[in-house]
Amino acid sequence: QVQLVESGGGLAQAGGSLRLSCAASGRTYNNYGAGWFRRAPGKDREFVAAVNWSGGSTKYADSVKGRFTISRDNAKNTLYLQMNGLKPEDTALYYCAVSTMYSGLGDRESKYNYWGQGTQVTVSS
Repeated sequence: QVQLVESGGGLAQAGGSLRLSCAASGRTYNNYGAGWFRRAPGKDREFVAAVNWSGGSTKYADSVKGRFTISRDNAKNTLYLQMNGLKPEDTALYYCAVSTMYSGLGDRESKYNYWGQGTQVTVSS
């Protein structure tokens, strides 16, 4: 079992920044692929960013490329999402996810088997 707890969400103005964190506990987290997804009001959950087990490779949705940065600190069992240049359309509930089945860059929900509860990000214009 892996438990994931997100933090760092909140209210930001357009153009501002937020940093999300996702603390993992339980099974060793270091060998697993990890990612961030989000669900905006009235929409399906969508892929945001992914990082491989070592942190050496990343993948981003086109909508956040160049603005968001995913990273991980395996010594701290923590995943991060640095969000810069926030836009109102980034408003969503953000989820971190870990895959004990896949160590690469997963951009589909089916690649992940552990999910956090989500942290709300609201961007005002």
